Amino acid sequence: MAYVDTLFNENFLEYASYVIKDRAIPHLDDGLKPVQRRILHSLFELDDGKFHKVANVVGHSMQYHPHGDASIYSALVVLANKDLFIDKQGNFGNVLTGDEASAARYIECRVTPLARRVLYRPEITEYEDSYDGRRKEPVVFPAKFPGLLVLGAEGIAVGMSTKILPHNFAEVCEAVQHALRSEPFEIYPDFPGGGFVDVSEYEDGQGKVLVRARLDTSDPKRIVIREIPFGSTTDSLIGSIENAARKNKVKIAGISDFTAESVEIEIKLPRGVYTEELVDALYAFTECENSISVNLLVIKDDKPVTMTTSEVIQYHAERLVAILTRELELERSQLLDRLHARTLERIFVEERIYKLIEEQTTAKDVVGAVLDGFVPFAKEIKRKVTEEDVERLLKIPIRRISRYDIEKARKEIEEINTRLKEIKYHLGTIVDYAIDYLGELVSDYRSAHERRTTIGDFEKVDVREAAVRNLSLRYDKKTGYLGYGVNSGKELFKVSAYDRVLVIRHSGGYSIVNAPEKLFVDKGMLSCGLADKETLGTKIFNVIYKDKKSGIPYLKRTRIEKYILDRSYEIVPDGSAVIVLTTREDVTAVVKYKKKPKVRVLEEEFDVNAYLIKGVKAGGVRLANREVSSAKFVAMKKGG
Repeated sequence: MAYVDTLFNENFLEYASYVIKDRAIPHLDDGLKPVQRRILHSLFELDDGKFHKVANVVGHSMQYHPHGDASIYSALVVLANKDLFIDKQGNFGNVLTGDEASAARYIECRVTPLARRVLYRPEITEYEDSYDGRRKEPVVFPAKFPGLLVLGAEGIAVGMSTKILPHNFAEVCEAVQHALRSEPFEIYPDFPGGGFVDVSEYEDGQGKVLVRARLDTSDPKRIVIREIPFGSTTDSLIGSIENAARKNKVKIAGISDFTAESVEIEIKLPRGVYTEELVDALYAFTECENSISVNLLVIKDDKPVTMTTSEVIQYHAERLVAILTRELELERSQLLDRLHARTLERIFVEERIYKLIEEQTTAKDVVGAVLDGFVPFAKEIKRKVTEEDVERLLKIPIRRISRYDIEKARKEIEEINTRLKEIKYHLGTIVDYAIDYLGELVSDYRSAHERRTTIGDFEKVDVREAAVRNLSLRYDKKTGYLGYGVNSGKELFKVSAYDRVLVIRHSGGYSIVNAPEKLFVDKGMLSCGLADKETLGTKIFNVIYKDKKSGIPYLKRTRIEKYILDRSYEIVPDGSAVIVLTTREDVTAVVKYKKKPKVRVLEEEFDVNAYLIKGVKAGGVRLANREVSSAKFVAMKKGG
């Protein structure tokens, strides 16, 4: 058994770490999940400037991704619809309407110039073996901007999940520029569907946002939805409106979808209902308003780590400097190799060193003669001339030597030296170079990535406040049932399905419940009213009750402010019986006593306002030491 437990624990940990690192959670460095990285790697390998059938791309990606073609195809469609790294041709579905993409054999794609510009640099990319060991795939791409924040991500792993909202490309690049300058910055989400977003609780990528649709309310009898909130489609939004209408939460006459390239959902209103009355209800009861919780979880240093957007920006600012430094150093190394080769070639031809090999009889003598020929020009040559250099020079065709353009060679060498000076300057001012690099990106791609979502400040609509009170709450004294589904008895007031109701029974017990469809309360109900914020906390409950043993009357004044839904409470102490209750103001209490010998005063009147308001658990004030017969509250006389 111990062996089985150990085996289970080890296998579970391996499985959990595999799902977290290799499937569900994106990597901080390039913002990609493994399947996305493998798709882009395949596209880079296939790239010839032309579009490729998605089916072929999926097949090629299966050399790197061991989880079947379905997951690759769906991941490719999702990534392509981000409109960042993949250029698409054909029907890739519609993120606004929720329409699915065509089959893989019908649609085509290729990498965008932006992807090649900011991701592809094989010379400085770390590679590892593919799952079958036959090929190499990138561990991460050397991304030059925080693709994690631009793409956004969502994934569920074992025991953890991530939810990263997409941000605007230009704004993210500008935030990295601010970080490089050590300036303060803020970035907020930007969604492809537009709409509005309240970021007051975004908390730097670890809080939540409130998103809303953009409603055109210029016509008092018609509402047109022009933009949808993130996380919804036109189909799901229309479905939520129709569902709310069936439940009588919103009143509409009809709904039509005219969405094509942009969203256009028309809601027609019935007679007697106007636009301004329906807006809050749409936000409260439909997907026109959604709350989205955010959790920025990424893979960093082979471990899942929770970060903030500011930390991601700061990390990529430092990473960009490191990547650009490596690129410049690589280019400098390549230029120095090229300069060395061109210098040797120029001297070899211009100084006719190739003539020295005419008298040589062995290969060794030929190499030696060429090496000796370069000795007088050692000052012009920056590094040692090797036998490999000589072999390369000896392979130059006679035709090329005869047509050798000395001026062109000198000009090329001059251009190389000029570029080497530029690289030296950029390496000395690498931070400024990185800022300029991002500036060029923003300048080239801002027009294609304009902000679509408007940042606003609005409160979530309370469903209870937005609900229409169109249900008749009735109480049938004969049966003791209360509810909007009760067909007999007295109508008390109008409620909505989201209202809460305070019920005080004849026994003195009370509770606060959701407006019931049909609920047995008591055949003797003392009071029933709405338990909303505006009325419950401000109402004063005046109660006259008596002690069951002695019959002595008490007056209690209290408020009901705190409660737990559906929990029973008592408004009077144990062993007491309620005589009368009212929430009316400016009343007096009239108490009648039982007739007894030698008792002349059988009735007294008390000014209710003269007594203090106490807590709901406190006892009342004793009105007399005599047994009560009856009591009532009467309106205070004017001027009294």
